[in-house]
Amino acid sequence: MTIPALPTSRHEGDKAGALDESITAWALAARGGDTDAVERFVRALHRDVQRYVAHLCADPQAVDDLAQDTFLRALGSLHRFEGRSSARAWLLSIARRAVIDSYRYAAGRPRLSDVPDWQLAVELAQPQNLPGFDDGIALVDLLASLPDERRDAFVLTQLVGLPYAEAAEVSKCPVGTIRSRVARARATLMALLDDAGTSHALEAVGEDEPAVVAA
Repeated sequence: MTIPALPTSRHEGDKAGALDESITAWALAARGGDTDAVERFVRALHRDVQRYVAHLCADPQAVDDLAQDTFLRALGSLHRFEGRSSARAWLLSIARRAVIDSYRYAAGRPRLSDVPDWQLAVELAQPQNLPGFDDGIALVDLLASLPDERRDAFVLTQLVGLPYAEAAEVSKCPVGTIRSRVARARATLMALLDDAGTSHALEAVGEDEPAVVAA
């Protein structure tokens, strides 16, 4: 059975880079009070933020609130954004902080359930046409088998689409570490897909970045 691979062509990479430049330009214009730029900035990154917080969050019902919190924080901090990194990486760093803060807040409150359901949130947030999605092999189930740090690196680079350097900035680790984590995550996913007879699904993933498998 055929499973569509994630797009990794040079043309797709160029389009993604151009979009990131536009989004960063909108963020800088929004900082100057351009309301149209604010709307474009939010609209362009809303789905990425939802997908990322769904991946990090244990409560699928909190995803929309966390995404809203992320944008409120970002819009309140735009005056400090100078465009030294892409607006996407900057915003996802804020999203990570919003999720961490929500965990800290929840830690001091009674919990009604200890069953994490981030898997459902990711499945609801992920786009169509990802490996396995259309053929009954849920990507979220495969991702759940990965260690947290490798899953995070894979989601940032292969699903959200951040360059490795910007994923390293979001994760606050060296870029070589991100490459290593993605390579190891990809190897694990390939093995799982191979067991299902569909290992070709991830063959193109990550080809634009060298795989550095370090200890």
